[in-house]
Formats: sequence, C-alpha cells, structure tokens
Amino acid sequence: MSANKTKDEILDDEDEAMFITLEFEDGEEVEAEAMGVFEVDGKEYIALIPDDGSDDVYIYGYNEVDDEEFELVDIEDEAEFERVVAEFDALMAAEEAEG
Repeated sequence: MSANKTKDEILDDEDEAMFITLEFEDGEEVEAEAMGVFEVDGKEYIALIPDDGSDDVYIYGYNEVDDEEFELVDIEDEAEFERVVAEFDALMAAEEAEG
C-alpha cells in the first residue's frame, strides 16, 4: 500500500488530515486518517483511524519508499505487534496527560 505524503508531512501538517484508502484481502475498502508515525525498537510504524464509525485504530509498519511515497507493512509477529501497541498506548496516554 502506498500514498503520496512523506512522514514529515504527516507529522507536521496538523491543519490538513491525510486519508489513506486501505484495501483488505476480501476486497473491502476503508478510508482511514493517519494519526502519525512513531518509532519502536528502531522501526517506524503508522497509526490509522478508520472512517467507519468504530473506535478502532489500525497500526502498520511504515517504510518510506522515496521522498514522495511510503508503504504500509502488516505486522506479522505477535510479540512485535504487542510491543508496538504498548508503545502506541503509552504515547496516547502521555498526550492525554499533556492536555
């Protein structure tokens, strides 16, 4: 999966939400808003909020292809996924505490 914004644009552009269309294996498509990119154990991940009325957050590995394109990577390893979710939860708790 790819899109045409860099990580810095996602993180710095608070006035303009970036939406990505996710397409699942069953053909279902969901629009999702990029919350931001964060790092865990030297790897980058992206958090996405689906525009489907749920409270879900999708987390994928994030790889920059070049200055204008990136790809989303499924997190296959369960232990890695748990570490990433724990870090995401900690970031959200810290953000809530700040205000």
